[in-house]
Amino acid sequence: MNLFSLQGKTALITGGTHGLGMAMAEGLAQAGAALLITSTTPSKLDEAIQRYQSQGFTATGYIFDVTDEHEAEKQVAAMEAWHGKIDILVNNAGIIKRVMAVDMSVEDFRKVIDVDLVGAFIMSKLVARSMIARKSGKIINICSMMSELGRDNVSAYASAKGGLKMLTKNLATEWARHNIQVNGIGPGYFATTQTEPIRVDGNPFNEFIISRTPAGHWGDPKDLAGTAIFLASDASKFINGQIIYVDGGILATIGKPANE
Repeated sequence: MNLFSLQGKTALITGGTHGLGMAMAEGLAQAGAALLITSTTPSKLDEAIQRYQSQGFTATGYIFDVTDEHEAEKQVAAMEAWHGKIDILVNNAGIIKRVMAVDMSVEDFRKVIDVDLVGAFIMSKLVARSMIARKSGKIINICSMMSELGRDNVSAYASAKGGLKMLTKNLATEWARHNIQVNGIGPGYFATTQTEPIRVDGNPFNEFIISRTPAGHWGDPKDLAGTAIFLASDASKFINGQIIYVDGGILATIGKPANE
């Protein structure tokens, strides 16, 4: 099982203060990685760091906006100076604005693209510099089923996540020669605090997700940990430019089969 060990590794997870980002960070820490967690909200960051440390994990927090290239550059330099190196980058920070395209402002559209796509580019570029020098590194971009599918009222989000899928492939192409693997994870629909209000019997969207998912239920955030560990470890050293969809089978089918 040494193939999956992250002992001695340092993992930077952007936006890893809650939800799926926290679930993946906990998985990486359980495999042995020290955590660097970013956020733009001090209170959320403090709470998250306390949770990680209460589980015996090594975790340090940093406050900055991934879309601010100048500030991100300073913070990455500080991380590398303090921790020595960043072995794993998980580009998880993101936002969504659910507005029909005809009603969405250009400002809001650009904001989603900036956080979900440009922020991932900035962080990858900054962290990759030392990875290239060391000839070693893992970058995991958190994509989405909206990297493949369209849906009402998420035009900006789907555009960003579709772009992130292609950014993943292009960075993999450029950096594979330096022994850097750039891959993505595309989560399906998961049971988190954010989705709790709609995960109730009788809610049309809840019924739609359950009926549309071959597994027949929402995902548990812990289901993402294994994929994150795999892509962050030596077990995936010849896998590059791929997106692994952890979605209970949604993208594999045109619909859940009827009960026989």
